[in-house]
Amino acid sequence: MHATRVTVLGSINMDLTAVTDHLPAPGETVLSDAFATAQGGKGANQAIAAARSGSETTFLGAVGDDAFATDLAARLRDASVDASLLRRTDGPSGIAVITVDTKGENSIVVVPGANALVTDLTGEELDVIAESDVLLCQFEIPLSTVTAAAQHARRNGTLVVLNPSPVHAAPDELLDAVDVLVVNEAEAAALGSDLLGRVTHVVTTLGASGARYSGPAGEFAVPAPVVDAIDTTGAGDAFTGALVAEWPKGPEAAVRWACAAGAFAATRRGAGASSGTRAQIESVLA
Repeated sequence: MHATRVTVLGSINMDLTAVTDHLPAPGETVLSDAFATAQGGKGANQAIAAARSGSETTFLGAVGDDAFATDLAARLRDASVDASLLRRTDGPSGIAVITVDTKGENSIVVVPGANALVTDLTGEELDVIAESDVLLCQFEIPLSTVTAAAQHARRNGTLVVLNPSPVHAAPDELLDAVDVLVVNEAEAAALGSDLLGRVTHVVTTLGASGARYSGPAGEFAVPAPVVDAIDTTGAGDAFTGALVAEWPKGPEAAVRWACAAGAFAATRRGAGASSGTRAQIESVLA
């Protein structure tokens, strides 16, 4: 079996992360003794996770013309993600301001920047999507672009996986093109059972409890390996990227692999830098 050819269309940010004893309440100022910058954005995080899981991964998205842009592109390439079609736009790249407490919980503020300018698809981008095994999208770029990409993928026989985060209503034309929906419990509740029931495969992440699958392969739950979590920021993205890389092996194998990938990510700080290699994920499974 050849490596899964995955195209990820989505956001890429520079994450600015501070670690505190507790998350600040409204109006409260807290001190931090640890600060780091790291590549982020749900799209880029999931692309890196897919590549580290062994897929041939291409990322479609945009950075700005600021000091972060070159570094963000380099971090994709360092993770063996094909960034040859990464756009450069006028203005700032996307950023995320993240606070993480000592228990691993977090709060995040995202400024879209260049991500908001991905309002159409070029011929080269459409060709890459059509030639891929899987298209993976989220909701951190314009919804119209996600919909157009999903419809193009469907017409060309490319599996469409959607992680609808940050959650909001999805148009019928997008849902009709989605094969696999990946949601957490809050997103599942917000979307509702009627919407979830329209998608063939639904994978629901359950945090430290693992994940649940519903679809043609039946209904089953997979527990997450027990780890010492220090930062859950990138766990969901690591899960989703690993899931699409393993999807050709079947839903149960893919969900089990993804749970291990998400567990490993929770043992490392940061989002894009937290996803594991195949060897590291295998060590968690063992």
